[in-house]
Amino acid sequence: MTKPFSYSHTFILDKAHFNECYSQSVVNDQSLKAYFKAIILSVFGMLLVLLSDVNPYAAWFVFALGILEAVSIYYRQAWWVMRQLLGKSAKGEVTLIIDDKGIATESFYVKNMVLWDNILGFKKTPLGWVVSHEMGNNYISDSCLSAQASELFNEQLASFNAKSTKQN
Repeated sequence: MTKPFSYSHTFILDKAHFNECYSQSVVNDQSLKAYFKAIILSVFGMLLVLLSDVNPYAAWFVFALGILEAVSIYYRQAWWVMRQLLGKSAKGEVTLIIDDKGIATESFYVKNMVLWDNILGFKKTPLGWVVSHEMGNNYISDSCLSAQASELFNEQLASFNAKSTKQN
């Protein structure tokens, strides 16, 4: 009989962790399509300022909203990381538990368990893993994993790929 696998690691939700999570799990779109709403708001605001009798404060407000939208797209990662650092879980201790049942995270505020059967997909990134499941996505850094835990993730990825090729 093989001994059941269980791995536990505790880490802090700090700025470096949030930056890694964002950079590894989000595709940052800087195309013109991403700025569409900002362009529309800015053009509409300028047209209100130049061509209408609308209150100038309201017209300039619409224009400023367009500029703010463009800035928020350009600095999306910094904005997301700042929001996470202002949250109540920032600087909190999180325990990652990986066992034969699935992946669990426990902190003062959240206890979450994702069963292996409920995982919809794995994606290996240069610094970790993005695990897709019914409730969304989770990022797990390689710095939080032991060699055995990484091996288990690779086995689960191979198993998942084998299942998906059989279904197609």
